[in-house]
Amino acid sequence: MDTKAIEAVALSIRSLSMDAIQKANSGHPGLPLGAAEVAAVLYGELLKHNPADSKWVDRDRFVLSAGHGSMLLYSILHLSGYKVSLDDIKSFRQIGSKCPGHPEYGETDGVECTSGPLGQGIAAAVGMAIAETMLAARFNTPKHTIVDHYTYTLVGEGCLEEGVSSEASSLAGNLGLGKLIVFYDENKISIDGNTDITFTDDIENRYLSYGWKVLRGSMYNVGEIADLVEIAKRDTSKPTLIILKSVIGKGAPKQGTADVHGAPLGEEGCKSAKTALGIPSDEQFWVAPEAYKYFEEKRTEWAKVEENWNKTFAEWAKENPELAKKWDAYWNHKATGECESPSYKVGDKLATRDASGKSLNCMAKCYEWLVGGSADLQGPNKTKVADDDGVYSKTNRKGRTIEYGIREFAMSQVMSGINLHGGLRAFGATFLVFSDYLRPSLRVAALSKLPNIYIFTHDSIYVGEDGPTHQPVETNAALRCIPNVQFLRPGDAEESAVAWEMALESTNHPVCMAFTRQAITVYEKADKDWKNTVRKGAYIVQEGTKNPDITILATGSEVEMSLNAAKLVSGKNIRVVSVMDKTLFEKQDESFQKEIIGNAKRVVVAEAGVSFGWEKYVSSKKDLFTIDRFGESGPAAKVAEDLKFTYADLAKVLKG
Repeated sequence: MDTKAIEAVALSIRSLSMDAIQKANSGHPGLPLGAAEVAAVLYGELLKHNPADSKWVDRDRFVLSAGHGSMLLYSILHLSGYKVSLDDIKSFRQIGSKCPGHPEYGETDGVECTSGPLGQGIAAAVGMAIAETMLAARFNTPKHTIVDHYTYTLVGEGCLEEGVSSEASSLAGNLGLGKLIVFYDENKISIDGNTDITFTDDIENRYLSYGWKVLRGSMYNVGEIADLVEIAKRDTSKPTLIILKSVIGKGAPKQGTADVHGAPLGEEGCKSAKTALGIPSDEQFWVAPEAYKYFEEKRTEWAKVEENWNKTFAEWAKENPELAKKWDAYWNHKATGECESPSYKVGDKLATRDASGKSLNCMAKCYEWLVGGSADLQGPNKTKVADDDGVYSKTNRKGRTIEYGIREFAMSQVMSGINLHGGLRAFGATFLVFSDYLRPSLRVAALSKLPNIYIFTHDSIYVGEDGPTHQPVETNAALRCIPNVQFLRPGDAEESAVAWEMALESTNHPVCMAFTRQAITVYEKADKDWKNTVRKGAYIVQEGTKNPDITILATGSEVEMSLNAAKLVSGKNIRVVSVMDKTLFEKQDESFQKEIIGNAKRVVVAEAGVSFGWEKYVSSKKDLFTIDRFGESGPAAKVAEDLKFTYADLAKVLKG
């Protein structure tokens, strides 16, 4: 290892970081100045990667969980040869830049994960590590190893304070993810000052209790960092936390204080820091010549590593043609088996969560790369996959069912990590009301354009006895308002099957599906091409006429309610529309929307949730048959009666 060259790389990271932040007049210099060495030694000596082919499937992954230190990442990506130019760095935090304020997946070559909301990066890294073990178990053979890589992440105190890091780290320890290595930048500083004012956890013993190995060293001894990683790799039965003692903002006049965490150093501060560090104080965006030279010499070595892997892969594919065919299906999300959605007949009565479970198992037979589980609600969520692979664990890496425990936030972010890794597609499940526990991760998944699949059951006041703590009312609207999230609320078992098909068709956005606890009836559809029409968000269930007296826009279980209510109303022509995806319906052209609603004299909305977002469809608030309050504890039918939310109550609205 060329220690001097690595130190030159670290110095160059500091130079680029402080100048980019100063030029932008915005950013966080503390972490890049304080933790430059770990990035330098990781990308130079430890990471199995090839910047010339940043999507090589068997590369090691690095996630900057402490995403505010993004200039650390952009600097090392530039220096090591990823498609991040010096001009890109000079446009840090500007509109259209490849170097946004926090790392964004898909925006910058070499960035593996959108990070910044603290703690989410380490949880995504857990997902990546899970994916590696799953694929290794499926595709490696006694003669050929084609999946063999590590996942690294860098965290700070902020990440470890966030609850999601505890959820994810506990899960990782339980699963024995020994190819996950976490660097902890221990500088003891956060925005408000010394972390002792709020954070006095014994991190070492905390992680030991999770079932991790814990190692300690100095951020400023690159040889020691490399040795610690080597020690971590000797035992792959446990994940490893490497605690590196550091000084935030190293070299800056206010190093070691909160003042250097999240603000530019200022012109004089930059000059002082450069002088203290041995960087030419009169140069902007200076890079040590030794740093560029070091990485130029590395490129041949990196290319050779990938070339050798390609040879191994070709030999493996030749000797294992069926596995090779399956490999292609996994990475391109093609069918691996017979594909057939469950079928139903009019009059069948079952909860849509049960219908979802049937669809999931059909999809699981069709797509072996579909993996996932529930946050300790496998039975109620109906997410058990009935196959021979069983439950994923330390001793069964082929398992497709992941038992997340009561860790909704981590579950969602692990799903993101699995999908970011590639080769697999992840789903997760919980009660709809508990989607709030994972909402921050769902938001980042939407920003990252990840096709996470969320199964949300127990979708309304019909949860019943568990009461208002478990009865979602505001949740549909809350999920619909997140950009790039698709929210589907199917009205019967047939619609549930199509919802699952739509979820699997998604490639660039998360899909949330809301399913009932209570049994509802499969109804006849007036639109005989409804399976295609509903892919525009809504379709006509009961025709009425072209000029109906009333059109009911209903979702989920309220479609059946609307059909029953219409039977009680004589002398009025009533059209019933199932709006399975309100957002998608509203994206259609005006002519389609008019065709679905018709020239109705009145429009009534029926949904077991708040009225927010539906107001524009009605001419009177009385036509919003919604629930703008919390529910009650009691048998579901009694709760509905108490809230005046039955088909008889809807009929009264229609007659009004």
